[in-house]
Amino acid sequence: MSIRKMISLHPTAKDNVTLADAAHHLMYCAKMAASCADACMAEQMDMTQCIRMCLDCSDVCEATGRLAVRRTGNDQPMLRELLELCARMCEACAVECEKHGHDHCKLCAQICRECAEDCRNAAVSLA
Repeated sequence: MSIRKMISLHPTAKDNVTLADAAHHLMYCAKMAASCADACMAEQMDMTQCIRMCLDCSDVCEATGRLAVRRTGNDQPMLRELLELCARMCEACAVECEKHGHDHCKLCAQICRECAEDCRNAAVSLA
């Protein structure tokens, strides 16, 4: 089952595929960034800033994803701002991860950039 399907089954919410796709990416990005932070802790070099960025990104994605799937009521202006903030957080995390040659950081940067793009698109879709 997909989050897109779950959102489409909501009895009163307008179907927004772009937002559903962002919610899907947000869930994955949150977990990938948390996993990257854990891998960074095991590295032999100082990865303090990368760990911090990944954990912050994970938390912001998690919160944004939770709000994105709540379709009852209407708080589109706040959700739009949160999606835009999340896009900036994901980009910042990607920049930090790209400073390192570790495969886990490369993968995290990739999902962060994809998530940022989906968040920006979803924010526009809420206009």
